[in-house]
Amino acid sequence: MVRFRFPLLIALGLFVAGLALTSALKDRHYMLLSLVLLAVTLLPLFIRLERRPLESRELVLLAVLSAVAAVSRIPFAALPSVKPVSAIVILSAYVFGAEAGFIIGAVAALVSNIYFGQGPWTPWQMFAWGMVGLTAGWLRNTWWMKKKGGMLAFGFVWGFVFGWIMNIWYLISLPDAFSWGLVTAAYASSFYLDLAHALSNVFFLAVLAGGWTKVLKRFRKKYGLLQE
Repeated sequence: MVRFRFPLLIALGLFVAGLALTSALKDRHYMLLSLVLLAVTLLPLFIRLERRPLESRELVLLAVLSAVAAVSRIPFAALPSVKPVSAIVILSAYVFGAEAGFIIGAVAALVSNIYFGQGPWTPWQMFAWGMVGLTAGWLRNTWWMKKKGGMLAFGFVWGFVFGWIMNIWYLISLPDAFSWGLVTAAYASSFYLDLAHALSNVFFLAVLAGGWTKVLKRFRKKYGLLQE
């Protein structure tokens, strides 16, 4: 876990630095710059995953969990921001660790958008859900994540953080992207959607936490999968 923190800190540092640089530029190519920013940000994480040896059965498990998370969006398509994806990613990362959580979150966003539609928002969703899983795995051994209330609070907070990240791509798609009035209006208007996501995370974590984690822990222990 400690070895994975360094790429994580590099990624977050690049994200913040790149976002500050983008806001300082005056050529207004915000969307193109954002895609380059995300590619550079995710690169250290994918390099770390590429260097880790994985068995074929571990790859199958990651693919299955990513598919489950992706498909779980479809039944709730009519309910904006209400989806079990974040809860599934958090619980998977809680059992299998930060690396698994990151890849499950990122792949789930990419695969689910085959149904919902790909666009410039896809890399941002990959980053946001990847960070949900990565931070859940990073913090899984802390005392608050080991308690159900702490995990529910974690999911609630990420409901808002996810929305705040996604607001960035929306803002940079607008002509006057970094007007403070526009930024304030965008984040204020997304409050209820972010709240719906946060509450849905709490609900799905409360429902799935017990049985889901027991099944995943049994697979991990029995077959020795994704041991860190």
